[in-house]
Amino acid sequence: MTVQRKSQQRGITFIGLIFVGAVLALSAVVAAQVFPTVVEYQTIVKAVNKASEGATVAEVRMIFDKAAAIDNISSVTGGDLEVTKEGDKVVVGFAYQREIHLAGPAYLTLKYAGRSK
Repeated sequence: MTVQRKSQQRGITFIGLIFVGAVLALSAVVAAQVFPTVVEYQTIVKAVNKASEGATVAEVRMIFDKAAAIDNISSVTGGDLEVTKEGDKVVVGFAYQREIHLAGPAYLTLKYAGRSK
């Protein structure tokens, strides 16, 4: 007489499922807070590239400030830009950081920097 063994159960436990769900939810919350800063960075890069068409430092900053007013850029102002000249081309650089409050004393610090093309 042969005895048949039940096949071993496979899968995730309920506690494991709760843990995985919590990790995914936390990751989604952080991603939802980081996404607007990435969009703002891309907008700043676009405005800096447009501002690099100016001939003088004052003109570059004025062009950037106009674009910042239209696109609602608040992290960088025209005064924060580093305007240099490489050869006969105007290069505009910027750098800033954003802090996202996570919980209690914990913050996520994002540092952004870029230059015009």
